[in-house]
Amino acid sequence: MSQEKKPYDASKAVVDVREVKDRMSRQEIREMADIFRLGEDDLEEKKLIYPRMRDKRVLNVFRDMRTKLIEKSGNKNFTLMVTSVCEEGGSTFVANNLAASIALDQGKTALIVDCNLYSPASSQLLEGDHIGFSDFLESPTVSIENIIYATGIPRLRLIPIGKSLDISPEYYTSYRMKQFTEELSDRYSDRYVILDVPPVGSTTDARILADCCDFVVLVVPHGKVTKDQLKKSIANFDGDKLIGIIFNN
Repeated sequence: MSQEKKPYDASKAVVDVREVKDRMSRQEIREMADIFRLGEDDLEEKKLIYPRMRDKRVLNVFRDMRTKLIEKSGNKNFTLMVTSVCEEGGSTFVANNLAASIALDQGKTALIVDCNLYSPASSQLLEGDHIGFSDFLESPTVSIENIIYATGIPRLRLIPIGKSLDISPEYYTSYRMKQFTEELSDRYSDRYVILDVPPVGSTTDARILADCCDFVVLVVPHGKVTKDQLKKSIANFDGDKLIGIIFNN
């Protein structure tokens, strides 16, 4: 007597694939090669948080922000854009330390993308000139693997601004930009991508790049902007995407 075959359950196959990808992602994170590590003095000089830092208030603030962001995303990886209301508003400081706080979790990896063509901040984490974000957008021969660099912080990587600083904001709506964000999101299931972009009050870059991101955080430098400037900056973003306003002193 022949045994009746059970119907093929496609949904179970999808779950199995996801479980395999998650296991592979965690293994890849454990095996990420850190070719050098920054010492505590270096971290202090670069104004980056670390577990044994003396001022635990700053550390705990960024840990708290990290927790809220991850809860908001439903524990899924996300792409976050960090911008400020005006020049020298502290968006790079916030972006770097949000990424560093995520990298403190041994099961997660963070990636900072320097998208500021006008005032690049990559040199804070990576010395020398390197190809990066702008080169990827400009040339189809440049791959993601070619532009991701170690930072000296475990599980924290950086894509610098690159050498092609004469590209225009129109590149942000190109197929290459779509390919860039999709590939970064899919590379590891536990990777969190943070874009450090120019101030929203200075260029159109932040408004355009917001469409490529899941969330937006707006940094407000204490005592440097008016209420009207803040309102105008907030109005540039979708209310569902703008999930936080950080006052930086």
